Amino acid sequence: MFVRYFTLLTLLSSFSIFSQDDLLADLESNLSMEAPYTDSVFKGLKIINIESTKLAEKGALYFIVAHRFGSIENGFEDFFGLDIAVTKLQLVYGVNEWINVGLARSSYQRTYGLHTKMRFLRQQEERIPFTLGFYGITTVNTLLDKAFLPNLEFNQRLTHTAQLMISRKWNEKLSLLLSPTYMHENLTTISTQDNGQFILAMGGRYKLSNRVSFNLDYGLHTNRSEEAPYRNPFSVGVDIETGGHVFQLHFTNAQSMFENGFFGQASGDWSQGDVYFGFNISRVFDW
Repeated sequence: MFVRYFTLLTLLSSFSIFSQDDLLADLESNLSMEAPYTDSVFKGLKIINIESTKLAEKGALYFIVAHRFGSIENGFEDFFGLDIAVTKLQLVYGVNEWINVGLARSSYQRTYGLHTKMRFLRQQEERIPFTLGFYGITTVNTLLDKAFLPNLEFNQRLTHTAQLMISRKWNEKLSLLLSPTYMHENLTTISTQDNGQFILAMGGRYKLSNRVSFNLDYGLHTNRSEEAPYRNPFSVGVDIETGGHVFQLHFTNAQSMFENGFFGQASGDWSQGDVYFGFNISRVFDW
């Protein structure tokens, strides 16, 4: 009797073990079928001037120093613009895997900015063909002087910008981005310029090696006033990845590094050599 019970118990235990093994194998098989997310669509939080769909990781704090020298067109007179510099300092924090918040201050027009960036969809092999995100920023121009504008109100110092960001990594080398943008300047520098402005921003990254890529971005301002002396921003440069840093070197026809500046007030002319050399460098801290 004992032998029969022992044999029956052994058979049931074996069946249970085999069933559990089969179940685990099925689970592992299902997990292995989960398509991985596409990585390294962009290495920097910005392509050059325009935001990329990359986000700071959850709990990561990015400290970014951006620099734009003066125009190179004057040559040695101001040492190719090195004597005329504009600096922007920025902090970006990853609240979770899909939302960032940040603040910044630029010496250009003594501007402050507060922004958020969100990701709604992430490119995933054979499932989601692109990454979809949103970027919004409010800037405050503190250089405006009430002595020259006696009726100036605080609200007139503000500019609001909203972008829908759509990017896709086409292969191991090429990534592209399209960003329909709406910008609202509460006080425009040109009287005939609409407060609400529409820009079609775009950019891309082409990987040259494991640590170096060629980048460019451009913003097509669709309703700029005919009286405005400004141009569409166009920038080219390279990304160099060095451990915890991403070092971006570039030339651009916009000296400002906030959206209201480079979308609305880019003054350089590439055809005349009136462009600005600059860089962005970021350092990541894990909290």
